[in-house]
Amino acid sequence: MPKVLISDQMDPKAAEVFRAAGVEVDEITGLSKDELKAIIGQYDGLAIRSATKVTPDVLEAATNLKVVGRAGIGVDNVDIPAASARGVVVMNTPFGNSITTAEHAIALMFALARELPAADSSTQAGKWEKNRFMGVELTGKTLGLIGAGNIGSIVADRALGLKMKVIAYDPFLTAERAVALGIEKVELDDLLARADFITLHTPLTDQTRNILSRENLAKTKAGVRIINCARGGLIDEAALKEALESGHVAGAALDVFVEEPAKQNPLFGTQNLVATPHLGASTTEAQVNVAIQVAEQMSEFLTRGGVTNALNMPSLSAEEAPKLKPYMALAEKLGAIVGQLEGEKASAIAIEVEGAAAQLNQKPITGAVLAGFMGVYSQTVNMVNAPFLAKERGLDVREVRHDREGDYHTLVRVTITTPEGQKSVAGTLFANAAPRLVEIFGIRVEAELENDMIYIVNEDAPGFIGRLGTLLGESGINIATFNLGRRAAGGEAVALISVDSPVGQESAARIKAIPGVRIATPLRF
Repeated sequence: MPKVLISDQMDPKAAEVFRAAGVEVDEITGLSKDELKAIIGQYDGLAIRSATKVTPDVLEAATNLKVVGRAGIGVDNVDIPAASARGVVVMNTPFGNSITTAEHAIALMFALARELPAADSSTQAGKWEKNRFMGVELTGKTLGLIGAGNIGSIVADRALGLKMKVIAYDPFLTAERAVALGIEKVELDDLLARADFITLHTPLTDQTRNILSRENLAKTKAGVRIINCARGGLIDEAALKEALESGHVAGAALDVFVEEPAKQNPLFGTQNLVATPHLGASTTEAQVNVAIQVAEQMSEFLTRGGVTNALNMPSLSAEEAPKLKPYMALAEKLGAIVGQLEGEKASAIAIEVEGAAAQLNQKPITGAVLAGFMGVYSQTVNMVNAPFLAKERGLDVREVRHDREGDYHTLVRVTITTPEGQKSVAGTLFANAAPRLVEIFGIRVEAELENDMIYIVNEDAPGFIGRLGTLLGESGINIATFNLGRRAAGGEAVALISVDSPVGQESAARIKAIPGVRIATPLRF
């Protein structure tokens, strides 16, 4: 039974979801890093919010860990490259708090427009400064979205309901999607010049860091009001302070800051600033939603192989997983063949699918090929860390999908590029379940792919099979199946022999000494 640790405060329904799915769960919160490292090795999954830091040394201690689930959207507290390198899937719940965050952005926009926080403080202090707080209407104003993804599109919908005009800068927003949302897609400079209100809804990346820099703030319309419920670091805080003090920016509402918890910040005390302590996801509904979602996602992965909202591997639904499982087994073995035989020479690898295989989600098949191929370099390789290892090694990976019908109902081909040229292996599924090799380096051969095999290239000449059988018998190695192929009579031939016990290097060397044998390489799957 899979076992999960919930290490941060989470709605009790998360544990109920895990148990209902047949997953054992422990709820132990408030652990120090050393305490977490001491127990994490016994768990298959780790469910967190923002308090637990999943660092490389924690991951090193997590010898059985398969998945980290973040209840929420931000994964700043998880070292994703380190998790990927160790083959750990990292998931989040990007949609569980979308409405809550979007509503908070709208609330802050109202607060800026009508100066509500300052008006509240003044009134409760016994003042009646009715003429001091002269706000602005939202109706008819232009709202500029920086980021029009899930949360941004919800904000757009609400803003349109308020009779605002909405423009958006988002390189990933298609023209068709913009039309469907009822908004105008613009370039960043255009948005800065036209927007009365600007709200940010984009991740923090190298491309978006300080997207509202001093230079870009200077391009904004005088009197603009800015809202950020996304991530600290999207705005140059020092430049924003100057713009607020000069009056160029009429107001700013920030829920996030460069350093959090933000108990001190140069912006605090600046006139026309509204600040909240990262409340974007803080509603009762959102906390319940993200807890349930992360538990469902982790349970599906641990019990059925489904992958949802993963940040370091392709999504794979629980419905797809059974259909793809035999293909992934075939793909991993094909990758292992080329990896063990020619992996050291490879500079590129192409994964081609045709027939029935071409109708499937190809990403898991590619991941399985890379897992088999990179197994030469790491004993702990899997579908998660294989692409990471391949990239680290500089391996160029390409996917090809053919709609054509070939000689087989379904086919997966793996081709590597070496200094000697391209070399490929191909396989199919027998009865849609059993992996079967049908071609190796240009020679047709039908072979089941067993645990222990030996690959032999020799001259096609009489007497070879007898000498080989005698030698294996003398070495105490029993033959399970014997598969042969050749280019032409008397030319190059291959033998793929499955055996009941591993073929050691000493036995392989004796086989290679047989006259006419060029290659004798043990294979293990």
